[in-house]
Amino acid sequence: MDLLKTDPREMDNAIKAIGSDWMLITVEDKESGRVNAMTASWGAMGVLWGKNICVCFVRPERHTYSLLEKQKEFSIAFLPEKYRDAYKVCGRESGRDIDKLGKCGLTVCDVGGIPVISEADTALVCRVLYEDEIKESCFLEMELLKNYENGGYHRMYVCEIKEAYRKG
Repeated sequence: MDLLKTDPREMDNAIKAIGSDWMLITVEDKESGRVNAMTASWGAMGVLWGKNICVCFVRPERHTYSLLEKQKEFSIAFLPEKYRDAYKVCGRESGRDIDKLGKCGLTVCDVGGIPVISEADTALVCRVLYEDEIKESCFLEMELLKNYENGGYHRMYVCEIKEAYRKG
């Protein structure tokens, strides 16, 4: 593994990294031993409860959702631009049906029992601290509900960033 431990506060522009460059939420299915990664472009990073945190949003119909409900530790990977097609596969296809990482040529290393994408420029090892459903009744800007025309309200995971790594 050529990822070096770093301080999560040194991460470059999180808005760009999440919203434009995208990220992979990576979690192991402990029952099968398979690792699944899901592309995400909604999220946040900051400080809450005196901890460095990230916030991830996952719809209940996604395979990653069922895995996160069981496994409360996972990683987030920010890949170099040359892996844009891997993001597309991991966002479009289901890990229930295929080995997405194998199909994309991505490899995983183990960091304290958590799978981390080896090709990442930056990787975060996370632990869920708080989770809740996005609720229609809580929207103040009703136009945002267009994101949920077919239902599938996201589950929000507020996670402690336990460790951060950068490409060595």
